[in-house]
Amino acid sequence: MSMIVLGTVALDTVRTPFGLRKDILGGSAVHFSMAARLFTSVNIVAIVGEDFPGRHISFLKAKGLNLDSLIVDRGKTFRWEGEYKGDLNSALTLNTQLGVLSAFRPVISRQQKGVKNIFLANVDPDIQDYLLRKMRSPWLVGLDSMNYWINTKRKELFKLLKRVDIYVANDQEARVLSGENDLIKSAKALRGRGAKMVLIKKGEHGVLFCGDRFIFALPAFPVEKVVDPTGAGDTFAGGFMGYLARSGRINPAVVKKALAYGTVAASFNIEGFGLERTRKLVPRDLNTRMNRFKDCFIF
Repeated sequence: MSMIVLGTVALDTVRTPFGLRKDILGGSAVHFSMAARLFTSVNIVAIVGEDFPGRHISFLKAKGLNLDSLIVDRGKTFRWEGEYKGDLNSALTLNTQLGVLSAFRPVISRQQKGVKNIFLANVDPDIQDYLLRKMRSPWLVGLDSMNYWINTKRKELFKLLKRVDIYVANDQEARVLSGENDLIKSAKALRGRGAKMVLIKKGEHGVLFCGDRFIFALPAFPVEKVVDPTGAGDTFAGGFMGYLARSGRINPAVVKKALAYGTVAASFNIEGFGLERTRKLVPRDLNTRMNRFKDCFIF
């Protein structure tokens, strides 16, 4: 089944101990799509400014992504600038320019309203709600957010949690939104707020999943050299949601495999700047590393 991802299409400037890249293609919807496209067809719902390079639109189309709902508006494209130091676990945001994103209202076609799989990537909860209200009887809805929205629009987020199937957060975000320090308690508290399933990303320490009948954790894939973590969480979500969409069912075995595919997809992302690694991914690459991942944890 096809999928819609609502999020950002951005121009990122990233500095890590391994170098500097300026105005490279990024954004939550883009990183998500680089993994999800390996499992299903993906529709991007986002906005860019008139300064957005045409070569990036050509690239996204060449990857098979549907851009019918990518608005090109007068003004500047959303830009993010960040720097990673030390263990590269978190970025220091140096500059954010919302540009046309500040007045964004999603526009989708009648056909897209019937898409059954939706991922609401990190944007204003009001925008996420606006899109979700346009959809007809979705089968699977995933939701992501960030600390800024958790702190400024907590009520709106809690309302959204009641209408989604999967809430995706990193460990810090889960603790802040739930008010619990222990991650299992945090996941259960967020389920109590309405989300049927909660997925907590723990970076280099893997992922924790909490559903109605099962809780389990999966380690991260061992990567020798982390170059740029930007977009790793979105790439993980793309692999995870993409596999669930292709499967068309949810049970413990399917969820575990989806988590593994998300983990493996994210491991490619962090090996290069921006899309350097994920733009070249084909299913064979993913499956080869998936087999290595399985070998790492079979005793």
